Amino acid sequence: MLFSLFGAHKTALPAAEEALPGRAERPFKLSGKHVVSGRSILPPFPEGMELAQFGLGCFWGAERKFWQAPGVHVTAVGYSGGTTPNPTYHEVCSGQTGHTEAVLVVFDPKITSYQALLKLFWEAHDPTQGMRQGNDIGTQYRSAIYTYSPEQKRLAEASRDAYQNRLATARLGAITTEIADAPEFYYAEEPHQQYLARNPGGYCGIGGTGVTCPIGLETAAE
Repeated sequence: MLFSLFGAHKTALPAAEEALPGRAERPFKLSGKHVVSGRSILPPFPEGMELAQFGLGCFWGAERKFWQAPGVHVTAVGYSGGTTPNPTYHEVCSGQTGHTEAVLVVFDPKITSYQALLKLFWEAHDPTQGMRQGNDIGTQYRSAIYTYSPEQKRLAEASRDAYQNRLATARLGAITTEIADAPEFYYAEEPHQQYLARNPGGYCGIGGTGVTCPIGLETAAE
């Protein structure tokens, strides 16, 4: 996105003692309403819903990929995987908070599966680029899967291994995606929520490798 394109690029995560101090509370207000579905992007979510969290580059285009997916109840964008509590967009883009731009996905497991979301995740971006996605360069654009259960972590790791095999066949590089337990998700400012619905002609830097991810991810690496 534009701040990245014309700002300083940070390609190394800051040490905890070097990170910005942040603050105890969110420094802005949120309406809490998804502008596409009208549903609440804030918890509590309806009974039976499950959570997933992904980082795949600029969250403007990444969120749209998921809100359009069948079985997704609601989505939100925010900052995850860093050190600074309650960061702002410009702080994250400075590279001094350690966060990546992330999408929170609330989905109905009766309609879709975590494996289906993983397939969408892998195919929607290039997970081999390290601290960047295309022209978007910086730690905030790194690829990440943050998991909410041991089973999600198992499926995420199996999907990574299966997709790596496909990428190797296509003579592409090694996956650099971070897979870790879900840290606290800090919601982004209101204008970033469902950005491409608010700004239909807005910037979207999301693009995949063209390599499909195999179905049956949970058994692909067994």
